Parts: sequence; C-alpha cells; structure tokens
Amino acid sequence: MSLSDSEKSGLEALWVKIAPEADNIGGEAMNSFLTSHPEAKTHFSHFDLTPKSADLLKHGGKIMNALGDAIKNVDNLPTSMASLTELHVDKLKVEPGNFKLLSEAIETALAARFPEDFTDANKAAWGKLLEKVSAVLSTKAA
Repeated sequence: MSLSDSEKSGLEALWVKIAPEADNIGGEAMNSFLTSHPEAKTHFSHFDLTPKSADLLKHGGKIMNALGDAIKNVDNLPTSMASLTELHVDKLKVEPGNFKLLSEAIETALAARFPEDFTDANKAAWGKLLEKVSAVLSTKAA
C-alpha cells in the first residue's frame, strides 16, 4: 500500500499547517484516545493525564512530529523509524491495536482542526500513512 505522488503532496501540504500546532493537536488526540480507551492509560501511569496537561501536550507533540518525519521518509519507514520501533516493540511492549486506536484519534483531531483541508483524498492519504506507521511500530525488526 504505497502512497501516490499526489497523496504525498497532500500530506506535505497539510503538514505545513499542522507543524506549528503539533503539540496541541497531538495533545487533543492523546486526550481523546485515553478517554475513549482508558485501558491504555497503563502505559502512561507516570503522566498527568488531565486535558491539556504538559505531559499530554509534550507526548502528543512527539507523536505528531514523528508523523511529520514519517511524511518526509514515507518510502523508507522501517529504517527511519527503527529507534521508535525498538522502543515500542521491545521496551514498552505496546499492543499493536493501540496504534490503530490512536490513529483514529489523530484523524479526528485533524478533521476537527482542518475541516476544509481534510478532504476525502487527504483523509485517505492520512489513513494510509497512519496504517504504514502503525505496521512499522508494531513489527520487530529482523
């Protein structure tokens, strides 16, 4: 499931708008994810999980900025995300299903923030990107 050149362009164009708000958008997505799936809070027991907390904003920003890096390296995700994969698979042992659930929260946050830019085509491209990233973060490197 590769991304077409037009899908890549759409991701890059929207990323320009997302980047300045990465912490806030990521924090909103994290809050939504943890509210909807409280069982995932076990991975964040050391965080202040109140909405808009510094912990949620910081971690949400890390997630969004990792996605920005993924957009730049979409054709080489296993290599570009190797350290994140090792962290999530080996150290944190994150359940793969959590990536899908967080992806849904990210898409919802993007749609709410950028309703005119989050067209059906852009939504499809983000869906592909998030699916690719989730697969990489869920698979132990050989």
